[in-house]
Amino acid sequence: MPQSAAITITGACQHNLKHLDLRLPLNELIVVTGVSGSGKSSLAFDTLYAEGQRRYVETFSPYARQFLERMDKPRVDRIDGIPPAIAVDQVNPVRTSRSTVGTMTEINDRLKLLFARAAVLICPGCRQPVQRETPQTIADAVERAIAAGTPGDGPDRDRLTLGFTIRVPSNFNEAEIRDWLGRQGYTRVQRRNAELLEVTLDRFSLKKRRRARLVNDIEQALKHGHGAMWVRLSTELSFSAGLHCAACDRAFREPTANLFSFNAPVGACETCRGFGRTIGLDLEQVIPDPTRSLVDGAVKPWESDAYRECRRDLLRFARRRGIQTEVPWHALSESARQWVIEGEGDWEDGHWYGIRRFFDWLESKSYRMHIRVLLSRYRAYRLCPACQGARLKPEALMWRLGAARLSIHDLMLLAATDCRAFFRSLKLSANDEATAMLVDEILSRFDYLVDVGLGYLTLDRQSRTLSGGEVQRINLTTALGAALVNTLFVLDEPSIGLHPRDIRRLIAILHRLRDAGNSLVVVEHDPDVIRAADRVLDLGPGPGE
Repeated sequence: MPQSAAITITGACQHNLKHLDLRLPLNELIVVTGVSGSGKSSLAFDTLYAEGQRRYVETFSPYARQFLERMDKPRVDRIDGIPPAIAVDQVNPVRTSRSTVGTMTEINDRLKLLFARAAVLICPGCRQPVQRETPQTIADAVERAIAAGTPGDGPDRDRLTLGFTIRVPSNFNEAEIRDWLGRQGYTRVQRRNAELLEVTLDRFSLKKRRRARLVNDIEQALKHGHGAMWVRLSTELSFSAGLHCAACDRAFREPTANLFSFNAPVGACETCRGFGRTIGLDLEQVIPDPTRSLVDGAVKPWESDAYRECRRDLLRFARRRGIQTEVPWHALSESARQWVIEGEGDWEDGHWYGIRRFFDWLESKSYRMHIRVLLSRYRAYRLCPACQGARLKPEALMWRLGAARLSIHDLMLLAATDCRAFFRSLKLSANDEATAMLVDEILSRFDYLVDVGLGYLTLDRQSRTLSGGEVQRINLTTALGAALVNTLFVLDEPSIGLHPRDIRRLIAILHRLRDAGNSLVVVEHDPDVIRAADRVLDLGPGPGE
């Protein structure tokens, strides 16, 4: 084998390695085995990965290097032929609740692009799709309505009438608007209400209609009606050229990719700021024992010497109001419990302030350490009342995909296997190559997740709740999706936690990474993975000092 086709290690002394010399061929799956303490991780992670990552970071400018993780140079005489390295270990570095399975696998990035391009807007008022119409599609709809409908009664039963509705601006009066319309030839104007004027643009016989005239009238109506118009046959039909629900007279803004991202201010719920939960007062901690009465100290924080005065205030105001102070908390009426919690006014005005105002007052003193400690005892996370855990603004959830009309949050609540089935059956109306590529990429990511035995995970699952083995396999799917080549992958027992049937899928993924032109060094004990290796490096026979 030529020298350039292998990683050559000379004099590795990291941790308990004793001047180890090795030649590891590139583009192969190499499994490192041995008893605990024999130096497997010292060789794979602290020597190979550390040097590969260090050399790769050195290729960046000094300015860029300050933002990248840098590792110490390993204790080794020399390493030659090492490619850029990626470590896929069992350490879960994620601590923020903004990171989910969807963001780790980069599926969310593709979902938000897909929804911005191919989703259909469902009006929350009438629950009907809001579609952009063109003069041609409106003319087709009118022709279908004429063919399917029956003429109405009255003198206009054989006529088609079309027009538009305009709103009277606040800085103009109705007479000025009528005069402006009259100068443009629109004289048939009726008042629909105090703010809207209904303008009839044209009327003609159903039997003598011409397609060209109909399309031209529709174009003019959309132009003057700011993208909205109506057609009156036996019934009135409403159309809109923009994202406007004619039935509800409600306009919507054009979607952008960031509208469907809870990590962007445009899309994040304004109440929880994209976290899906809010922190607030936990009444179960404030009143932990509902069998106690107000006299016996049902309100726990007021039993301390510092806030015993609040308890005296509670008992004094309760007697004035006629609330029983010696019956258990659970036996009080709902109105009495609400009075204790919410109060009736501010303390400065001589009113009972309530538990909630007491904690609001504590919040104003939270610059003190002991106050922050006290508040932490009586706080809890709750599902966001605005988005119900969806993390997104309501307008983002109006956009739906597929025949099932699933929102992006609905998809994030599905298991990966169910999501894959959904996208396999998805039929998009838009014949767009870029959209089709997005669907293919999303499907491939779900295929990888299922192949590594993570088909049970949902995209909304927080990354910090994953086990080390799950994180490692998710990182594997990310590497596969990125289609990296000429890279050294260092893995730490990726088979941990896998069912025997999933080991075969894992081996297939490792072989796929190798066949793509990468080199793999895997620390492993599973016999099936060891048998699937191109080479086995066994360290030992015993542990080091």
